[in-house]
Amino acid sequence: MPEIAEIARVTHFLRHHLVGKTIAKVVAQDDASVFGKVGTSGAAFQAALAGKRVVAAGSQGKYFWLQLSAAPHPVMHLGMTGWVHIRGEQTASVRYAEMATGPDKEAWPPRYWKFHLETETEGDGDAPVCVAFTDARRFGRIRLVDCPGAEIRSNSPLVENGPDPVVDRERFTEEYLREKMRKRHVPIKALLLDQAMISGIGNWVGDEVLYQASLHPEQYSDDFSDAEVARLHAAVCYVCDTAVDCLGDSDRFPEDWLFLHRWGKGKKDAAKALPSGEKITFLQVGGRTSCIVPSRQKKTGRVTAGIKEEQPESEPEVEAAPKAKAKTKTKEEKNSRFFDKSEDGQDNNQEAEPEARPKKKAKTAAQEAIKEEGDESVSADTEDLQPQKGGRKRKERPTTTPASATGRRRSTRLSRIVS
Repeated sequence: MPEIAEIARVTHFLRHHLVGKTIAKVVAQDDASVFGKVGTSGAAFQAALAGKRVVAAGSQGKYFWLQLSAAPHPVMHLGMTGWVHIRGEQTASVRYAEMATGPDKEAWPPRYWKFHLETETEGDGDAPVCVAFTDARRFGRIRLVDCPGAEIRSNSPLVENGPDPVVDRERFTEEYLREKMRKRHVPIKALLLDQAMISGIGNWVGDEVLYQASLHPEQYSDDFSDAEVARLHAAVCYVCDTAVDCLGDSDRFPEDWLFLHRWGKGKKDAAKALPSGEKITFLQVGGRTSCIVPSRQKKTGRVTAGIKEEQPESEPEVEAAPKAKAKTKTKEEKNSRFFDKSEDGQDNNQEAEPEARPKKKAKTAAQEAIKEEGDESVSADTEDLQPQKGGRKRKERPTTTPASATGRRRSTRLSRIVS
């Protein structure tokens, strides 16, 4: 997801190419998610921008906007895969450009476009500027804010968001951060990602901040010392300032950043350690994967329980199936009913002695709870109607079988003889 640095990059290109221009033509798709979920439409967006002059471009955290010569003003969020393209310019960094563009990089408008616009030709004969907003997964949002241009940040959605660590340095102080941390009892990584607390920090920036501050992501926010809070504030400012100054271009990031080694989890060529040899591991914190270096990021206070550690191991290679040449099984092998079985459940080792089928173990309360959670809709009556093992249902036999005509005649003759 684009974070504070990528939004700074988009805003930089809009200021350089679009500010001061008049919009001559706008085409917008009537996307029910990108426009509709924030109360506007493609048609309303077209009407709001056509003929307006772009006065300024700004950003706060993960939001950016265009200030027009008259309200309403477009305020945008890139979501997971959104991006802003300018014809003839590579607005995305090399790494992000590979994800944001389709196979035909020269096509205009670009693939997955939600709106594209064109400016008027200037008197000097300059070519018009063409801008497009794309979003493959449609988690981006484009809304119209009807207010004076100077009051855009005082209106929703920006007013509900916390300070931007770069733009709002006078608000984002060490005292502000300490107060927010003391009032919450959540893992510090979750607090950093909360946009109501701090604008613009996403998953990779949060991991980099905690790595630079030598703090553990699952430690509770209200259990850090004043010295650790000061370290965290300095790391937030350093990482955000550096990433924004580089306009999100990772090729320009410092060589000692965790960012350069955190990608590719689960792939064969993924880094498992820093160049120094320090181990890299992954945790699930607050529903998000966190990359940490345990030797540096020590736990110094209370932490959340039940955090699952994931090793950045390569994809497992498929092992060759064992050859069925063994004459006998070891004692350990005989004790396992899952050893050396074929798909139909038969033992592949024909010379091994048959073993009695083990008794079915009683399910624990936890296992019963899991079954109930997954099978709530299946009633006991329904289970009774399921086919027996073997795949076929038994046909019910009638309680009485009617005698054949031949049987009835034989019974009549016998009764006459007896009488």
